[in-house]
Amino acid sequence: MHSTVLTTIAATGFTVAFFHAAIPTHWLPFVLVSRVRGWSRGKTLLVALFAGLGHVLVTSLLGLAIAWLGFELDEHLGHSFSWIIGGALMLVGCFYLWRQFRGKGVCHHHVPETTHKPSEHCGHEGEHDPSHWEEELTQSALATKRKSDWTVISGLFVMLTLSPCEAFLPVYLSGVQFGWRGFLILSAILAAGALAGMLLFTFLTLVGLERVNLKRVERWEAGLLGILFCTLGALFIVIESGHAHAH
Repeated sequence: MHSTVLTTIAATGFTVAFFHAAIPTHWLPFVLVSRVRGWSRGKTLLVALFAGLGHVLVTSLLGLAIAWLGFELDEHLGHSFSWIIGGALMLVGCFYLWRQFRGKGVCHHHVPETTHKPSEHCGHEGEHDPSHWEEELTQSALATKRKSDWTVISGLFVMLTLSPCEAFLPVYLSGVQFGWRGFLILSAILAAGALAGMLLFTFLTLVGLERVNLKRVERWEAGLLGILFCTLGALFIVIESGHAHAH
């Protein structure tokens, strides 16, 4: 039973990480900056991988804090902790569904601006299209040719690193019952899903498949996360109920 639950959590985690990485904030900046600076595909993908590793590292460190806190609570609360996890996951799911219903989506930060303050993008189709991104990045210090490559690469790295995958953090909470083994597996799943998504969509755009419409994915990301977390939370409660009846 435990292996089935861990497999379900891992599959959920990969889905969350991959589709979160499909959002343009995770790959479009690399494509647009590479065009301005004349980077090759290989160099652009390496830069995206480098920035993605920082993104994964910071998210994993936050997950480490959540895992450690969960281990402490699990030790004191025993079997009731599974009910708490299930309820917490369902609350997180309801929050994302509420955001989807309100049309707010999942917020993502824009790149640093040179002319005005950084803004926040809340995944609403039609508000910010790729042409807006192109204009924004063209005006950004990241796209200027006056900066060295390392300065620009560092800016892209910081931009993505300081925007961790907050949607994956509840997945770490769901893996607490599996101890450090669960934490390591989920960290590997996070890295695989996030980096695969970033590199895939960066590559597809570089080779010319620019009309792949991912705005719909961005628009419905909050709803997808809400369904996943509600389902995962319900699974925890059902399993714990089964264990209670068995005893």
